Parts: sequence; structure tokens; C-alpha cells
Amino acid sequence: MSGHTARSDLATALTDAARLLSDAQDVTLFAHINPDADALGSALALGRALRARGATARVSFGWPGEPPVSLRSLDGDGLVVPADEVPAAPPTLVVCDTGSLQRLGPLSDRVAATIAAGGDVVVIDHHVANTRYGTHHVIDEHAEATVLIVLRLLDELGAEVDLPIARCLYAGLVTDTRSFRHASADTHRAAARLLDAGVDPEATTRPLLDTHPFRWMGMLSGVLGEAKLEESAAGGLGFVHATVRLEHAAGLGSEEIDSVIDVVRTTSEAEVAAVLKETAPGRWSVSLRADSLVDVGRAAAACGGGGHRLASGFTAEGEPEDVLAALRKALDEAPRLG
Repeated sequence: MSGHTARSDLATALTDAARLLSDAQDVTLFAHINPDADALGSALALGRALRARGATARVSFGWPGEPPVSLRSLDGDGLVVPADEVPAAPPTLVVCDTGSLQRLGPLSDRVAATIAAGGDVVVIDHHVANTRYGTHHVIDEHAEATVLIVLRLLDELGAEVDLPIARCLYAGLVTDTRSFRHASADTHRAAARLLDAGVDPEATTRPLLDTHPFRWMGMLSGVLGEAKLEESAAGGLGFVHATVRLEHAAGLGSEEIDSVIDVVRTTSEAEVAAVLKETAPGRWSVSLRADSLVDVGRAAAACGGGGHRLASGFTAEGEPEDVLAALRKALDEAPRLG
């Protein structure tokens, strides 16, 4: 597909989604399980705009029972509801930043129920491997964050991007671009627009990226002390990995555990970094990052997951040594970039 055709298709999808949502009276918005700032910020920003237009709007996700601590201040309107309060078949469903039904966890059945009842499921996402499981798809794999697509949709709706909406969008933007390390000129212009709306970048960013409980440092010390560097792995480009076991994670939230990858990835001798996080005995959630040369999205797909070229993940069961063995093979076979 040519770039021109892709842009035309996206513009059409945005127009169609805006028309649908303009007429909707009851809208449920989903983020993926264990939501990050891009997923939850996208849902909250759009939900606030729809409520301002007179629609009933609610936001939810399958797990955990409430938003991560660092994201709770984004929900100034009280839009988030527990998963068990979501209608069995929402008449209009919007799913944000979620590449597959599996990422919705226990709420995945609402998608099929909505479609079976003749309702609409609008999928808004930037993941290349999105499985197109809705009735309408607003997907731009070139967007650095889903919040950028939501911003364009808000413009199509003629919605005001007020300060609360701008904060939600900025939170998703600063986190998914790694503090604008991976951001185009257009993305910087979008950030400037959000700052013009009144966003305080320090106050918004600090709880997302620079604040942890004291217990986090003890966990980090134990995990990093057992990290391993394999300089010959990943086709000789280097592979560093760490394992967060249940005993390490005791008393900490998922966002604290998820932040470990950002420390591990700073290893200069390794192109690829991985963190195995034990979510239940013998069950692992694996985060992958690459600097610039290895397509870890393809490696994650080979292990049953997916994601972006430089940031991805998958889940696995078994002993960590077996998970790592499968991952090493996938990394050796993953395409090289550049």
C-alpha cells in the first residue's frame, strides 16, 4: 500500500469514526489489561470529549481492579468503572491501544457480544500487528502513540482539547515516545499544542517516569544483582536480561515492576534487553526492548506475543531458562533493521 493510499484510508477511517461517535448516546471505552498512559490516556481523553457532547461514557480495562497509581490523577471526571460494571453488550465500544482481543483479558467477550447485538466496535491503535477485530478500525502504525490518533479524531469531532484532555494525551505521548526520543517533528508540534492548552510537563511527567516508592530500590537492587549479559547472543549484538520473581515483586504495583526494563535497557554492551516478570508461579510476562538494530516485535511474535519493532512483549509458562532459550532463538532469527 502506498503512503498516499494509507493516508487516504486513515482520513476516511477518522471521518467515519467521528460520524459514528457523534451520533452515539452510550459509549464504553476500553484500554488493555494493565493499562499504560497511552492506552488509558487515549480512552479518558476521548471519553471526556464524548461526555461533554452529552453522551454517557465510561472507561474500563480487564485487569487490575483500578488504574495504576501514577495514572489515577488523569481521571478527573470519574470515568473509570470496574470491569464487572461494564454492560454485557455495550451498544458502542471503543478499544484503545490494544492490538488483539487477548490484550483485553476478561473484557474480550464484550467485543463479540457488541458485534452480535448489532453494535459498533471502533478500534483505535498504532500497533503494526493489530488483528482488526472490530467493526471499524482507525489504525496508524506510523503514529508514535495512540493518543496522536485520538487527537486527530477529536479534531474530526470538533471537540475542544481542554486542559484535562490535553494532560491525558500528553501523558500517553511522553511515555510512548520515551520522553520524545522517538518523536517526529509532527509529534513535537502536537506536544507543543498540548503545552499551549496548559499542560505542565514537569508535573505531568514526574509521577509517570520519575517517582517510585522506597521499596522499589530494594527490589531493583536484588533483580539487577542477578542480571545476565550475553554478548554473543542476538546474532552477536548482545543480549541483557533480568528476572523479577514473585518474591522480588511483593508489595509493589505492576507499574514499578514494568519500569525495570527501562533500567536494564541502558546496558551499553547489549542491543536487546529483556525482563521476565513472574505474574503467577511459573507464568511470565516478558518485556523486550532494542536500541535500533533488531526487530524485537518479530521476535516477540515468534514467542506468541507482539508489539513494535523496538518495544514488544509476550507471555510464557515454564521455567525461566526455557523461556530464555526460546527467546534467544527468536532473537537470532529476528530481522535486522537499518
